[in-house]
Amino acid sequence: MNWRERIVVDPTILVGKPVIRGTRISVEFVIDLLARGWSVDDILQEYDHLQPEDVRACLLYARDMLVEERVYPAPLVGV
Repeated sequence: MNWRERIVVDPTILVGKPVIRGTRISVEFVIDLLARGWSVDDILQEYDHLQPEDVRACLLYARDMLVEERVYPAPLVGV
């Protein structure tokens, strides 16, 4: 699955946060629901216009952002 088919970034929607195409539901919101213990079925029941692939696309988007993330440790000052 290519998350780019379901996740869009548009500066006019939620200040450019990534959202599920055709909605104002952000990837961040879906990931937060999952982190709070919601199941995919819970999300689909509450937001019945979403598809299971939308939730999966959110997870794939988050994965790809973490894969691309680079951490550069700052030197400790005063130690």
